[in-house]
Amino acid sequence: MLAAAAFAANRPESGPDRSDGARQARAQLVGSYTWRAKPDWFGGFSGIEVSDDGTKMTVLSDRATLARARIQRDGGVISGIELQSAQRLRSSKGRYLIGRIMDSEGLAMAPDGSLYISFEGVSRVVHHRRDDSRARVLPRPKGFRTLPLNKALEALAIDARGRLYTLPENAPNAKGEIPVWRWDGARWSQPFALPRRGGFLPVGADFGPDGRFYLLERNFVFIGFRSRLRRWDITDQGAQNEVTLLETGTGLHDNLEGVSVWRDHAGDLRATMISDDNFKSLQRTELVEYTLPE
Repeated sequence: MLAAAAFAANRPESGPDRSDGARQARAQLVGSYTWRAKPDWFGGFSGIEVSDDGTKMTVLSDRATLARARIQRDGGVISGIELQSAQRLRSSKGRYLIGRIMDSEGLAMAPDGSLYISFEGVSRVVHHRRDDSRARVLPRPKGFRTLPLNKALEALAIDARGRLYTLPENAPNAKGEIPVWRWDGARWSQPFALPRRGGFLPVGADFGPDGRFYLLERNFVFIGFRSRLRRWDITDQGAQNEVTLLETGTGLHDNLEGVSVWRDHAGDLRATMISDDNFKSLQRTELVEYTLPE
C-alpha cells in the first residue's frame, strides 16, 4: 500500500480544463534514463537540443561547457548515452569563460547548426558558429542589464524564422507576468508576456516541429522538484491557446531544466528533458521523455 501511495503521489498529473482558462492535455511518459560519466566537468545541464531523428543531442552545462553525445535506443526508449565531445565556451576575445560570466543556461540551435546561448550571471545572449569559436555577443537591451543575478535569462528558443525568444527565471513585469524578449536579427523587442501560474518558474523553452512554443517550468519544495510543461501558439497577437501538457508530483523527476521537442519515428511529438544535478551527489543527471498530444 505504501509503494502504491508513493506512486500515486508522484505520477504525472493531468485533469480537466482549468478554471484559469488554460486547457490541459495529457502527456505520456516514455521513459527516464540516468546518465553517468566521469569527466570533472560533467553535470549541471541546463540546455538540450535533440536531432530530428532522436539519435544525437547537444547539451549545455551551467558552467559553460558544451557537449555532444549519441543516444542509443531500444524500442524508442533511451538505453545508453555515448559522449562524443566536450568544449568549454569562449568569450568574444577567445578566452575561456570563468567567474560570474560563465553561468550559461539556455540553448538554441539555428538551422545552419550554429548555437545561441543565454546567460544568467551577466545577462546576455551570444552566438557561436562552432562549438570552439569565439562568442558574438548580441546587443544587450536595458531590460537585460537590470535583471537580478541568478534569476535572469534561463530559457532560450528559436522559431522557424530564425527569431530568438528568451525569458527570465524570476523577474516578473509590473503585471506579475513573465516577460518575453524577441531578437529579430537586428533588435530586441518585447512582443508579449506569459501568465505565471502557481509556484512554477521558467527554466527551459523550445519551438517544436509543429511551430508551437513550449515552456518547461520548475517548482521546488524541500523534499524535491516538480515540473510543468506548457504550450502556446505564437501569433501576431501574441501567445494564444495555452495548454498545460504536464504537471508532475514532487520528486517524480530530478531538477529538469532543459527541453527539446521533436517528432519520433512513429510521428508523435516527443519532449526530451534533462536535469541539472547542481553537481551534488544526492541528485542525478536524468533524461526524461514524454510523448505529447497534438
